[in-house]
Amino acid sequence: MFFWFLALSFVLVALVFDSPALDFRMVMLGSVLPMVELLAGGPWALHTLLAPLVVLVAVMLATRGRRLSRRRWLGLPIGLFLYLVLDGAWLRTDLFWWPVFGVAVDSADLPEFKPAATLVVLELVGLAVGAWSVRRFGLTDRGRLRLFCTQGRLDRSQMGAHRSRRPRRR
Repeated sequence: MFFWFLALSFVLVALVFDSPALDFRMVMLGSVLPMVELLAGGPWALHTLLAPLVVLVAVMLATRGRRLSRRRWLGLPIGLFLYLVLDGAWLRTDLFWWPVFGVAVDSADLPEFKPAATLVVLELVGLAVGAWSVRRFGLTDRGRLRLFCTQGRLDRSQMGAHRSRRPRRR
């Protein structure tokens, strides 16, 4: 479920936060980072609420007084939180709230191990959302794509299209 996490985390954050200066690469990295644990044999700390909270506190403390650095690194805990939502890890109380209810976690019934047909459908949805987002945020334009690839940002003109374009009256 790689594209499911990448595409949906990007689109959800872009549409909800409506911040072109956020580093969307970090959001996307955070949204797939917990999958590394699956290579190690099961869910560990990155599949819990504790991990994004610790990363969030670390980012806030490490970037105190450095607004631009904070804006870049905040994407990582946001992506970790989105992983928990998109993966359904929050449905497993013992895993989500670890270590509150004990330190042992069973890897059975993890959302990553859904039936293969479900995984294929989610990946196809992820690919479709990704294709839509490329068009929606103008990433077919070389300049906008370069901005996204080098700085992780979106062109400000592509943000907030859901709002009225009329100027505000004071």
